[in-house]
Amino acid sequence: MLSKLHIQNYAIIDEIEINFFNELNIITGETGAGKSIIMGALNLILGERADSTYLLNQNKKCFIEGLFITEKKEEIVNFLRTNDFDILDELVLRREIATNGKSRAFINDSPATLIQLKQLAALLVDLHQQFDTLELSNSHFQRNVVDALANNAQILSNYQRLFLQWQSNQKKLEELILQRNNFSKEADYNKYLLQELEEINLKENEIEGIENELEILNNSTEIKTALNALYFELKDNETPIIVKLKQLSSQLNSYAAYHQNIQSITDRIQTLQIELDDIANEAATLNNAINLDENKIEILNEKLSLCYKLYKKHNVQSSAGLIAIQNELEEKLKAVLNIDEVIKEKEKEAKDLLSKISIMAKEISASRNAQLIPIEKKVNSLLHQIGMPNANIKIELKEVPLNYYGKDNVEFLFDANKSNKFEPINKVASGGELSRLMLCIKSLVAQSIDLPTLIFDEIDSGISGEAAKQVGIIMQQLAAKRQIICITHQPQIAGKANAHFYVYKEIKNDIVKTNIKLLNNDERIINIAKMLSGEKPSTAAIESAKEMMN
Repeated sequence: MLSKLHIQNYAIIDEIEINFFNELNIITGETGAGKSIIMGALNLILGERADSTYLLNQNKKCFIEGLFITEKKEEIVNFLRTNDFDILDELVLRREIATNGKSRAFINDSPATLIQLKQLAALLVDLHQQFDTLELSNSHFQRNVVDALANNAQILSNYQRLFLQWQSNQKKLEELILQRNNFSKEADYNKYLLQELEEINLKENEIEGIENELEILNNSTEIKTALNALYFELKDNETPIIVKLKQLSSQLNSYAAYHQNIQSITDRIQTLQIELDDIANEAATLNNAINLDENKIEILNEKLSLCYKLYKKHNVQSSAGLIAIQNELEEKLKAVLNIDEVIKEKEKEAKDLLSKISIMAKEISASRNAQLIPIEKKVNSLLHQIGMPNANIKIELKEVPLNYYGKDNVEFLFDANKSNKFEPINKVASGGELSRLMLCIKSLVAQSIDLPTLIFDEIDSGISGEAAKQVGIIMQQLAAKRQIICITHQPQIAGKANAHFYVYKEIKNDIVKTNIKLLNNDERIINIAKMLSGEKPSTAAIESAKEMMN
C-alpha cells in the first residue's frame, strides 16, 4: 500500500504530505483546486518523464517521495534482489527534478532508471485515470481478465514454459536443416579438398623432412668429397693420422717408467686413436649411404611443390597445418552423415513438446470457455447496478494458431442499448461507459488475484444519484481487501470513504498554492453537503450527507 506521499515544490504545491489509509481513500475538491496536480506528482514516482516546468520555485529543486508498505511480497523482493536494490521493510520511491530540468530517480535511496521505476511501480500501483480506457480494448488485457477469473495462472505458467522450449527446439531444428543444406552444398568441394590431402598422405613433419633430404641430395657430391677426404687423411694416406698417432704413442710409452704422467698421455692418445678410427668408419658408412639420385630428387621436388601449393591454398605454413585441415575436413564430412540423425532426434522432441502444449492449450481453452457465461453475468449485473441497465457485454473466444498464451483470441463485445448487436468495446462504448465497465471488471478480477493499490482518477464522470452510490459500494467492497485511492466529484462515493482528503487552494504571500487536509467527521459532513447543494448547504443537504456516510 501507499503509506505516505511527500510533494515539495511541484507545480502550485509548495509542500504537502499525505498519509494514506489501508482501505478506501477519497480525495475531493473543487475543479482546479489541484487534485490532478497531486496525481501528476504521483505519476512522476511511477516513472513518468519530467522537466523544469514542474517547478514552483525555479531556484529550488522539486522533490516527490512515496513510501510503500510491501509486506515483502515475493515478486517485489525478487525485483529488488535482481536489480541490486536494498530489501527493507518499507519501500521508498523518490524523484528529484533539478533547476536545470534534469531529474533523478531513486529506489530505497539507490539511483534507479526510469525503466526500473516503471517496472517496480507496476507491481505497486494500478492507476486508472479518466479516459484511460485503451487497456480495456486491448486483447492482452481481456485475455488476462478471463485467465484471472478462471484461475489459470499455474497451468498457463507451465504451458508457457513448455511453449518456450518448443519454440527453442523449432529454432534449433531450423538451424540444423539450414546447416544440413549448407553441408550438402559444400560436401562435394570438401570431398575434393580431402582427397587432395589424402593423396599426398602427409605424416607429421614430413614436408620439413623432405626439405632437409633435398638439401642433402642436392649437395651430395660436395658432401661425399668432404667425407672421402676425411677418411683418406685418417686411414688411407701414405702416413695416415691414426697410424702416426699409434707410432707416437708407442715411442712415448717406452719412457713411461721415467715419469708418472707419460702413461696418462699415452692412454689419452690411444683413446683418441679409437675415436678417430670410429669417425673414419662412420664417414665411410655415411659416404656409401649418400648417392646422387636424380630420380629421387625429381620425385621429392614434385611432392614438395604440391605441398607448397596446398600451403597457399589453405593458408598454412607447415605439415601440421595441412594435417589439421585434413582432420577438419574429415569432421565436416562426418557431420554431414551425423546431422540427419540429430535432425530426427530434434523432430521427435518437437513432436512430443507440440503434443504436450496442444493438450495443455486445449485445457486452458476449456477453462476459459467455462468462465465466459459466469463472467458475462457478473459484469452485466454490476453494469446494471451502477446505472447502465441496458448495457451488456459478451465475450468471444476464437481459435488461433498456438502462441505463447494458448490457442485463443479473447475479445470483449459490448451492447449499450439491448439491441443484441454486440461490437468491439472501443467502437461502441463511450468514455463514461468504458470507465464504469473497467471498474466492474477490476472489481471482479480483484476477487481472484492480489492486485496492487488501485487508484481511480475521476472515472465516475457522467454518473450521479443511485449509479454513483453503487459505484461507491463497489469501491467500498474492493477496499475491504486492498487499498483504494479515488479522486471523485460524487458525494455518494465520498460518503463511503474510510479516509476523506480535501484539496483546496490558499493564498500565501500573494501566491496561490495547493494544499490538502484529512477531514474529520464533522468536516466530512459539511464537505459532502456542499457537494450536494453548493457552498452554503441546507439542513436537508447536511442530513443527506450524514445518511450517505452511514
